[in-house]
Amino acid sequence: MQDAPTRPYHHGDLRRTVIETAMGMLQEDKGWQFTLREVARRAGVSQAAPYKHFPDKAALLSEMALIGFDRLHEALARVKPRRPKSLRDEFFAVAQTYVRFGTSNPALYRLMFSGNAGSAADVHLSERALAAFGVLIELLERGQADGVLRKRDVRGQAAACWAQMHGITMLSIDGLFLSEKVGPDPLDTALVALLEGLEN
Repeated sequence: MQDAPTRPYHHGDLRRTVIETAMGMLQEDKGWQFTLREVARRAGVSQAAPYKHFPDKAALLSEMALIGFDRLHEALARVKPRRPKSLRDEFFAVAQTYVRFGTSNPALYRLMFSGNAGSAADVHLSERALAAFGVLIELLERGQADGVLRKRDVRGQAAACWAQMHGITMLSIDGLFLSEKVGPDPLDTALVALLEGLEN
């Protein structure tokens, strides 16, 4: 009598297995055109199995996007020095980490800001996405409290910073942030210009 085939997941781990399989496919395919049926086949589970945790593909993509925001938050929090030499050093570290995260995870980063990953409210207004944004908010609030940054609506300042970082990240992912066009060390130069607009 032959042994039953070994399943790639333990009892209770189906959700994790489906997510990890889909994340792997996202990295390999550089996109999310796969179907839940393909994810199930790759994971070695029945075609109906993913639907036990995700009613449709959009729900799975939404969770994958939120995992992206979890990872971005972890990266930003990790780079934040306990005793920064200056707000400028910390600002540069956070901004460079943001861009590096996106360029190192291009497919995941695109998904995080895609309309395919559920509604904007479900993803971008969730606590998990706001936690990543909160790193920037906290940095700007501290800069204002220390008198380094102009006292303005911090959300407006954060929106300006985020818009520039997102634009630079997308241009970099697409290979369009070219030094021949925007000069040498374009990221640092852009960050200096952005910060000088915020400083007192």
